[in-house]
Amino acid sequence: MSEDQASSSGAGARDREQAVTDMFVTFADTLVDDFDVVDMLDQLVRACVRLLDVSAAGLLLDDQRGRLSLVASSSEETRLLEVFQLQNNQGPCLDCVRNRTIVNSSDLEADHERWPVFVPEALAAGFRSVTAVPMRLRDDIIGGLNMFSDRVRPLGAADRRLAQALADAATIGILQQRAAHRTTVLAEQLQHALNSRVTIEQAKGVLSERHAITMDAAFQSLRRFARDRNLKLYAVASGVVLGELDPGRPGPVSRPVQ
Repeated sequence: MSEDQASSSGAGARDREQAVTDMFVTFADTLVDDFDVVDMLDQLVRACVRLLDVSAAGLLLDDQRGRLSLVASSSEETRLLEVFQLQNNQGPCLDCVRNRTIVNSSDLEADHERWPVFVPEALAAGFRSVTAVPMRLRDDIIGGLNMFSDRVRPLGAADRRLAQALADAATIGILQQRAAHRTTVLAEQLQHALNSRVTIEQAKGVLSERHAITMDAAFQSLRRFARDRNLKLYAVASGVVLGELDPGRPGPVSRPVQ
C-alpha cells in the first residue's frame, strides 16, 4: 500500500469513527432533552447506510398492541418493501421481532422457501442479502431494524455488533422517558409516532405531486425545512397537508402549531 493510500485509509477510518461517535451522542441527547422520535429513527436508518456495509435500511416499530408499522426508511424502495412485508405478514424484520433475535440471509435467492412471497419482491427491488436486528431493551422488544445489501454476502460480525448497538441505543432513547409510566401510556406514545409517520407520508405525496420531485427529495425538503427552523418534522408535515406550508417554495416562514 502506498503512503497516499495508507493516509486515505486512515482518514476514512477516522471519519467513520467520528460518525459513530456523533450518532451515539445524538442518542445520548435523547436522555436529557425532548426529541422528535421519527426524526431520530430516520437518522438511525441513514446512519446504518453511511456506517455499515449495506445499501438501504428500514425500521418497523411495534405499537405494543401487537401491530408493527413502518416508521423510517432510507429510500422509497425500502419503504415500499417494508410495507410489503407488513401487508403479507412475511419477511426478515417480522421474524426478527417475533423471535427476538438477529435474522440474517446472506443470499436471498437461496432463501426463497423461507420467505416465498417476500424474496421475489426484494430481488426485484435490487437487494440480494438482508440482516434484521431487534430494537430491544432487556425483555422489551419494540421493533426491528432491517438492513439490505445489493450484494450476495453476509453482513460482517463487526457491522452486526454495531448495528445492534445503534438499535439498542435508539431503543433506550425511546423508552427511558416512559419508564415510570404504565404500558398503556407507552403504547399511546408509540402510536403517536406511528401516526406522525402517516402524516409525513401524506406530506411527501403532496410535495412530490406539487413540485414534480421524487418522494425521497420531498422528504429531504420536509426535513431541511424543519431543521432550519427548529420545528418538529410532524409539525411541518401537518402544515403541508393542511396547505399552510410549502417547504419547496421560498417565502415567509409560517410556524405551525406544535
